[in-house]
This record gives sequence, C-alpha cells and structure tokens, in this order.
Amino acid sequence: MLAADWTDRFDGTRALPRAVRDRLRAVAQIRHHPRNYVVFGPDKVPDSLIFLYDGTIRVSQTSGNGRDIVLYRVDAGESCVLTTACMLAEEAYNAEGIAETDITVVVLPKLSFDRLVAEEPAFRSFVFAAYSRRLIDLLRVVDDVAFGRIDVRLAERLLVLAGGDKEIAATHQQIASELGTAREVISRVLHDFQKRGLIAQSRGRITLADKPALRALSQSD
Repeated sequence: MLAADWTDRFDGTRALPRAVRDRLRAVAQIRHHPRNYVVFGPDKVPDSLIFLYDGTIRVSQTSGNGRDIVLYRVDAGESCVLTTACMLAEEAYNAEGIAETDITVVVLPKLSFDRLVAEEPAFRSFVFAAYSRRLIDLLRVVDDVAFGRIDVRLAERLLVLAGGDKEIAATHQQIASELGTAREVISRVLHDFQKRGLIAQSRGRITLADKPALRALSQSD
C-alpha cells in the first residue's frame, strides 16, 4: 500500500524542501504493474520520469546478434536514470526495462519534470546526483565485461542473485544475460564450479553448496 506521502520513500525527494515535495505530489501519478510488464523499450521516447516505489525493474540491452546484457536494476526507492538521460536528450531508449516483480511506480510527467529542473535547484541536484551515481555503475559494467575474469564475475553474481538464500531459480541463458556473455561460457564455468563442489545443479536451479568459497573467489580478482 502506498504511503500518504510517497516522497518519504526516496532519499533524494525526502531531502527536498517541503514546497518542492508538495509540488511533486500534486503532479505525479501512481501506477501499479504486474511482474514481466514492459516498463519501457527501445525506440520509445520517454514522456515521464519514473520513481520506483516498490519492486524491481531489470534494465537490459540486446545486441545485433541477439545477445542480452543486464545493465543494472532499479530497486525500490530509486529513480530510473536511463529515463532521465533520454528525457534530457529527447532521445529514444536503447534498452528495455522489465518488471522483475509486481511494481508500484510514481510517474512525473515531462512538463512537470522540466519545470522542476529549471526552477528548483534542490530537485535539479537530486536528479543529477542520481544520474552521476548510475553512470559510474555502468562504467563498472563495461570494465567487468571487457576485463573481468568470468569465473570471478560469475561467483559474484551467483551470490548477489541468491541473496540470503542458497538456491537460485535461473537458466544458464538468464545468467549469461546477467553477465553479457554466451550461454556456452556460463555452462562451462558452472560445470567447473560443480566439479569443485561450489554448486549443485538441477533443471533451472542452482544451489550454492559452498558460499564461503564462492565469496572468496568473487573477491580474488
């Protein structure tokens, strides 16, 4: 259920002056979408800024040969900076945003966004601070894909996907998309992990049999 004042949910909006927060609440819309809903896709020019109140959005890009790579995830309490970038440049998305869970979003129309950015320094600082942080995250993705060891990256991603659990429901292709590599590469490394006793595999599921060893591997590069 959405709180009476949604601006309390986000660090950036919570720090804004009350007058600015009231303006945001007056013009924003609340929307609910189910899991697997396409929040945005390639070739669409965004007409609003998205604040994710609840749930998770996966942002990914597909190459010309059909290979996917997960760029980042938008978690509850964050805004989608790719939307911000495309709105500022007045250009279409070159990636896709999919709801990984049921989501609740706060939508700020572009006209209201433009006015707030122009008229409210506090809101402008909030927008560009979030943009800068995500740009650094994307540069790390590029660095990992270009230079990172695949076994180290895979160990790290398995731990992230598992969270506090020991089992992951994911195919080799889905994990390959997470890391921007081929399914065959992931299958080969997972087979090696299994031989070393780090994981166990069944159809569509991976069990982390030795989390401490995986964590040590993830920090070894």
